[in-house]
Amino acid sequence: MLKILIVDDELPARSRMRRLLGEQAGNEVCGEAGSGNEALLLIERLQPDVLLLDISMPGLDGLGLARKLKNRDDAPVVIFCTAFEEHALTAFEFDAIGYLVKPVSAERLSGALERARRFLGMDRPEAFLASTLGGSTELIDLGDITCLLAEDKYTTVYLDGRTLMINHSLTEIEQAHPDRFIRVHRSALVARNRVRGLEKGDGGMHVLVEDCSLRPVVSRRQLPAVRRLIKELQ
Repeated sequence: MLKILIVDDELPARSRMRRLLGEQAGNEVCGEAGSGNEALLLIERLQPDVLLLDISMPGLDGLGLARKLKNRDDAPVVIFCTAFEEHALTAFEFDAIGYLVKPVSAERLSGALERARRFLGMDRPEAFLASTLGGSTELIDLGDITCLLAEDKYTTVYLDGRTLMINHSLTEIEQAHPDRFIRVHRSALVARNRVRGLEKGDGGMHVLVEDCSLRPVVSRRQLPAVRRLIKELQ
């Protein structure tokens, strides 16, 4: 898991970056800072692997923070995220792994984080499930999954607009990808970043899932965890 600290003086920019990171496997946002000085304190306490660092900030700006970190053995990897292209050459003098121009795209962010993982010697977690039923194999991108239901001997995977059957159990998937899926019922997992709310219906509370017409029932045991997740995503 890649521990990431977001450093930007603008709250909307931090929120957007957190959302982009939540849509990709293997990322943990360990904290946010609104200034370079605040980031210095959080780096000491949280020990992040990567800084997603804005350049233009009041007080200690991104270049000033990178300068302070440059010769530290325990310094996190730096990826600059800025609206200004003209700082690129200066930024790489501080051994930055990446330089992303706002608005940052999910694809460019993913590429920069891949470089950070290689630099840190970290392997990317498995981002696919394999469906081997019916005599052929299809790889399922975890990012396309909205929810999974246990049915008889197999698990049904709900994707954007279609379903597939796999022979992995929900427990196997939950243990392998705890950052991706939340258990809402003993027979159902839902993609964390697709949870949009709760509604009362037949059989109790149901979870609302983005891009999925299915509304899985939430068990009483799992209801507190689902409510906590909804608050985190708001």
